[in-house]
Amino acid sequence: MPRRGTRALLTGVAVAAAAALVLARRRRGRAAGTAADGPGPAVRARSRAQRRAELARLGGRAGAGYALHRARRIFASAERQAELDQRFEMRTAEQVAEVLGNMKGAFMKIGQMASYLDVGLPESTRAALAELQRDAPPMSAELAASVVERELGAPPEELFLEWDPVPLASASIGQVHRAITRDERAVAVKVQYPGVDEAIAADMDSAGLVFGALGLAFDGFDPGPLVEEVRARVLEELDYRREARNQQLFADFYRGHPFIHVPDVVPELSTGRVLTTELAEGVRFEVMAGWDQEERNLAAEAIYRFVFRSLYRLRAFNGDPHPGNYLFRPGGQVTFLDFGLVKYFTPDEMDVFGDMIRAMVMEGDTARYRRIVEQIGLLRPGTPVSDEQVHEYFSHFYEFVLRDEEMTITPQWSADAVARYFDPTGPHGPIVKAANLPPSFVIIQRINLGLMAILGELRATANFRRIAEELWPWIDGPPSTPMGKAEADWLAERHG
Repeated sequence: MPRRGTRALLTGVAVAAAAALVLARRRRGRAAGTAADGPGPAVRARSRAQRRAELARLGGRAGAGYALHRARRIFASAERQAELDQRFEMRTAEQVAEVLGNMKGAFMKIGQMASYLDVGLPESTRAALAELQRDAPPMSAELAASVVERELGAPPEELFLEWDPVPLASASIGQVHRAITRDERAVAVKVQYPGVDEAIAADMDSAGLVFGALGLAFDGFDPGPLVEEVRARVLEELDYRREARNQQLFADFYRGHPFIHVPDVVPELSTGRVLTTELAEGVRFEVMAGWDQEERNLAAEAIYRFVFRSLYRLRAFNGDPHPGNYLFRPGGQVTFLDFGLVKYFTPDEMDVFGDMIRAMVMEGDTARYRRIVEQIGLLRPGTPVSDEQVHEYFSHFYEFVLRDEEMTITPQWSADAVARYFDPTGPHGPIVKAANLPPSFVIIQRINLGLMAILGELRATANFRRIAEELWPWIDGPPSTPMGKAEADWLAERHG
């Protein structure tokens, strides 16, 4: 279990996030004193200050009302649940702004990005983080159809051969509907909540409060670059055209892959606020996690290969390694969804990543590794710690590729990784306090805190060193597993 200092610090992070939300609402509340009581104009026509003021007045009712709705639903029959859901559907852009400005928006996105910091935390802290990423109620069928018609020029019943008005799933800033195209393709149609773009853009102004609190605990931490990187990536997610380009890049690269699948985009039925893709099949993570260990190992290997193959071949990382973004079939078949948060790296940045691995893993040269992390701003130069302490701190993140042997990733390892990042009171305190997070590392660190937490939950077992040597372009090693052999055959045939 994480040490007491880790829990206290992470509790502070969650509290800081909650405090930022409260402060934002209070600022809106002060502005609300001058706002009119009657209904305002359309969301897009309002100023940011007006929107905030109205959210302060209405958001509390929206959040409390949805919490009560969820509680009532637990004890209701299926027929009654449908009736309750219909009653609570968001039917206007005004209602979307009310709910998303307080339960989703920027704070939900921040909550998602912090969702893997809760390993081993007290239940109260886990609840605080969960509150930042809780699902919003769905749009009504009429509201979703109106977005589709506005974006694509016709109602969904005319655009599609079949259209399911009941959403299949809730995405971070929209909801997904099943449909069949006129040429009889089964598709998933993601429809963005109207007004959510303004809700997130406005609320991002308060994001600095969340991360600024960390600067008080860590001497070397500069929250500015982190805030700007998070802001840029979150705002990019609002543009479904960008997500479509991201997804099609991955779909094209992995076409014909033996176990990795990325759904194709249907460009003629996609816009900045509607994204139509091939409908994927498979079970969710929580179902797959109940399969036997061999199947879990295969699924974990597929995820591991997807992340690092994409990083080194495409110089791109799908920066939201969340269990909800995967669909699984037996034999290690994994479909990857949601490409709104993709980080692209420059050749120079990739060279740095490679230099760090070579220094720590291949050469065991801690002095060189230290020079690298100091040069890129990951560790403040002149920090009064020895090279041995630097090795002890950073080597944890390379543990599974340091040795040529089969190893198991555990939840405890993930908890220890979190402790090393966020516990200034532990044995690595001097390094933690002097550490910083350069912009190029903000998203990539979700590999350590997100991806590895998922693999830990699966208790993934493999010789990760040999798999990594297949994927590292400076080694390009031979296949080490049956999945590696299948992937090598695909690479040889498709990419030469």
